[in-house]
Amino acid sequence: MNYEIPESRRGPVKAVLEALEGATSVVLTTHLNADGDGTGCQAALLSYLSEAGKEAWIVNPTPFPDQYRFLIHDPSRILSAGSEAALRRCQAADLCVVVDTGEVTRIGRLNPMLEGIPKVVIDHHPPGDRPIEGLALRDDGAAAAGELVFDLMVEAGGPWTQAVVWGLYTAILTDTGSFRFSNATPGVHRVAAELIALGASPDELYRRIYGSHPLRRFRLLRRALETLATAHDGQVAWMIVPRNAYRELGCTPDDLEGMVDVPREVKGAEVAILFREMEDGSVKISFRSNGQADVNQLARQFDGGGHVRASGALVQGEVDEVVQNVVQATAGVLPDASDASAEGEPQGQEARI
Repeated sequence: MNYEIPESRRGPVKAVLEALEGATSVVLTTHLNADGDGTGCQAALLSYLSEAGKEAWIVNPTPFPDQYRFLIHDPSRILSAGSEAALRRCQAADLCVVVDTGEVTRIGRLNPMLEGIPKVVIDHHPPGDRPIEGLALRDDGAAAAGELVFDLMVEAGGPWTQAVVWGLYTAILTDTGSFRFSNATPGVHRVAAELIALGASPDELYRRIYGSHPLRRFRLLRRALETLATAHDGQVAWMIVPRNAYRELGCTPDDLEGMVDVPREVKGAEVAILFREMEDGSVKISFRSNGQADVNQLARQFDGGGHVRASGALVQGEVDEVVQNVVQATAGVLPDASDASAEGEPQGQEARI
């Protein structure tokens, strides 16, 4: 393997690996509404720990996405956070590994279940206001948490099982937007090349993740497209996923994967936003930046967070009011905020489809 762990990560990598080797029963978790990075890391770590003779279980604050279940070598190791089995496993664990987040608020109802258990945090996000305490392998310069777990596997010398290799390739593929985002650095391309050499199948993994969707997803997209709008001279584009359409079509969170990229592709858009009306009356917001706008700064204004170019938040309130407040606030993070329109409403007839 022609790869060297970055010098800045070597110490934390060794420390985390020692913690994993010293554990006997491990709970793996990630953030609310797990994505390809979080689940890919869990798949890799579950396989590694199982091969090492450890008891390991996946317990997430929200259901494990069906889209990524194919990565898990033993699906019986996925436990529902609300089950008695999950509670027992958490109580019996001597280590919890949190991947792709380092904030208490992002693991939701698992926080009290994991109280008192030593924790390892593997994350590539900027630190938040309420960090999870524990041993940390952090680098916000990494393209994905999967890049950091890859370093762990390199230090451990494998084993490079299919679950490890496919999980880590999926983590990197999804968090780089299929290698089209600015975080697709030369370093992460080298990691991807090593994973392909170890058996990752780019065509099959792309097809499984991006190339096969149920019809209901397209019907939901059609409904959301009716709300597509722009503001601030076209620099902000957004869509709303209506609660009634989501319910009527029987959609799941998997059906929303990548939908924020639709407003992101509107010509002239610097910031893209996807609003989803939740059943409890709140609004889930996904932010994306096409360039210089810091959407992490924007998300934190609404008690959210994430990356400079990809963040999220959950806001209480009626969707129309939330949209107006968020779109108005977006003016402050645009590349030339002084020239941005202060209006939160769509601009002209061409702004809405």
